[in-house]
Amino acid sequence: MSILGFLKPKPATAPKDADLADFLTGFSIEVMPRTAEKVEDFAAILPRGTRVYIAHIDGTPIEDMVATAARLRAEGMEPMPHFPARIIADRAMLTDWVTRYRDAAGVDQALLLAGGVPEPRGELATSMDLLGSGAFDGFKRLHVAGHPEGSRDIDPDGSMKNVDEALLWKQKFSERTDAQMAIATQFCFEAGPVIEWANAIKAAGIDLPVHIGVAGPAKLQTLIKFAIACGVGPSLRVLQKRATDVTKLLLPYEPTEFTADLARHKAANPDFNIASVHVFPLGGINSSATWLSAHSKDEE
Repeated sequence: MSILGFLKPKPATAPKDADLADFLTGFSIEVMPRTAEKVEDFAAILPRGTRVYIAHIDGTPIEDMVATAARLRAEGMEPMPHFPARIIADRAMLTDWVTRYRDAAGVDQALLLAGGVPEPRGELATSMDLLGSGAFDGFKRLHVAGHPEGSRDIDPDGSMKNVDEALLWKQKFSERTDAQMAIATQFCFEAGPVIEWANAIKAAGIDLPVHIGVAGPAKLQTLIKFAIACGVGPSLRVLQKRATDVTKLLLPYEPTEFTADLARHKAANPDFNIASVHVFPLGGINSSATWLSAHSKDEE
């Protein structure tokens, strides 16, 4: 056989969607201490300077949270720990946590939220309590939770009344602080309702940038389980519809269509208030990192 027979052309790489690559610029991702342990080196799978949220699940020792933050910092990431108000016993504990994070990992970014437990352990019950505590004075960036599809924990009647009032309060707080604030949302699956929600809060006077929650690649059954547990409502129909399509049932879900739809809307409407993407790696951080690498701008 001629040597030319061995010189097969490399398979062509599909060109990246330019709008989507722009939209994914500055993405963030989320880990827990136990999932972080499975990653050999964050610098090998994520761009330097990536904001990595550290989810604080009730029962996780603060020592494990702080150690994860320190490791992320050492590997070139920007750690952003969760502060769930309802699992913090008192202001002394809150101050202690902030001090530990600052001393061990130089943390100056935080996601403030109520937390998933039904009853607060002490006087702190909401992200507004945390914002008003003064514990985060001097932080560079503070994010709060957003709920494009509402939250039954906050509005048991299914309305958006309490959610919207809380966002208006946080908007006013943002005007009194030097910290950069943003809304990090629950994960969603359908662009249309997200666009309507983002436009609605902006029309109501809330101009905080939105970091839209995106479920990373995962098995369909995994996504449906998390969606039900996390209270994702209307856009759950996207997953249910996919489950009835036998050609897609066994294939892993990827958020390409959802994010591409938002990216096209952003390109056509530059003042659209969704500013960034936050990835929940429900199918594992490595698969999410691979998807992000495939669709993001190449590092220079």
